[in-house]
Amino acid sequence: MHAACWGNAVENKIIVIDDDPTGSQTVHGCLLLTRWDVDTLLEGLSDASPLFFVLSNTRGMDAAKAAAVTREICANLRVALDRLAAKRQAIQPILVSRSDSTLRGHYPVETDVIAETLGPFDAHFLVPAFFEGGRVTRDSVHYLIVDGKPVPVHETEFARDSVFGYRHSYLPDYVEEKTAGRIQAGEVQRFVLEDVRGDALPRLLALKDNMCCVVDAETQADLDHFAAQLKNAAAQGKRFLFRSGASLLTALAALPPQPVAAQDMSAFVREGKPGAVIVGSHVKKTTAQLNELLRQPGIAPLEIDVGQLPEGRARIVEEAVKAAAALHAQGLTPVIYTSRAERQFADRQQRLAFGEQVSGTLMDIVKQLPETLGFLISKGGITSNDVLSDGLALKASRVLGQILAGCSVVKCPDDHPRHPGLPVVIFPGNVGDEVALATVYQRLSGAGAKEFKSGPARQARA
Repeated sequence: MHAACWGNAVENKIIVIDDDPTGSQTVHGCLLLTRWDVDTLLEGLSDASPLFFVLSNTRGMDAAKAAAVTREICANLRVALDRLAAKRQAIQPILVSRSDSTLRGHYPVETDVIAETLGPFDAHFLVPAFFEGGRVTRDSVHYLIVDGKPVPVHETEFARDSVFGYRHSYLPDYVEEKTAGRIQAGEVQRFVLEDVRGDALPRLLALKDNMCCVVDAETQADLDHFAAQLKNAAAQGKRFLFRSGASLLTALAALPPQPVAAQDMSAFVREGKPGAVIVGSHVKKTTAQLNELLRQPGIAPLEIDVGQLPEGRARIVEEAVKAAAALHAQGLTPVIYTSRAERQFADRQQRLAFGEQVSGTLMDIVKQLPETLGFLISKGGITSNDVLSDGLALKASRVLGQILAGCSVVKCPDDHPRHPGLPVVIFPGNVGDEVALATVYQRLSGAGAKEFKSGPARQARA
């Protein structure tokens, strides 16, 4: 049996190759895997949840490394699927390349590799909608809702990203731009709202030769209806690949409400103790959220001066670890954040290399945070991936649910050598209003009913 085929399967499994760990921001109960050896993938395939995530972290890599990592994941996945099929435990995967809802990431690199390794596919779909984060698509134009108004994403700061910048919000033009003309805008199949909300099955059944399709969506109901038609087409033998934001996963998985409500997530805090916050993201939204967090009672700022890297890394780590331990002993929650100035680089390679230096420094600190932490909040997608895979050295963790729209809580395994059962918040850099980070802290610290404070914050500097 072809490892990735559709057909009369014993079981479907949604397999999400996620370029940072924030794609679980609309689901719960599933595993996040930070390793992709065959045995670990078999663990995900055998889990009771209808989906699992493989955290590739490729958004933090250059295109060549992203392609190599994606190819390795797919090759191992093929082996794992074939191994199960040989035991008459055939699984028919629904493959999703989950990426940024503001169109940053290695497209078409990753979908090309998946198609080469696990194809052929009849079509691949771009579905970037993420409703909890205010991302919608209408008439094939992708928008970010800002202050209640839709703004084409090419007019936002995300389109000016130093690594993944782009010029178009009209998705067919975006595809042509990113594929360097290999796929012309006029060749892209558009599923507009009328199609998504109506009977699209005949069109879906007619797709072939990995046709590129872009999909409108303004509400979760839009994707729920469209996903049902996709599954219908798949049951009739069509093979589809998805490049999507998080909201499509909600539709495909059709999960019930999460068992613990967002406002009750403090129940997972270990012994009610204070925690720590790690902030690596440097987008303007994060800075505004950080400033609000630093006004909260019980918070102690701890700034990391990235201008001293790489030469000062060892000293920075040593000072930060000592300061964090002292603050925690006083019953405070240290907020460890990178200096906010945006640096300029000659090219993408230098930008990515510096990002690795910054993240490595933060992870050296995370590895030595007090063992008695009650919780950990990680702000930024790449930062969060590194916290899970490197800082906490997790092979797998389970998503408990969302503490805020778009912000997942995962739990360290109970046998973790340093932080058993620690709840960790994965907070994307581009999600939430100005008080969102403070709200998450309040919910975990049991201060959710308190008014926001705006008094001066005590600051330690490393």
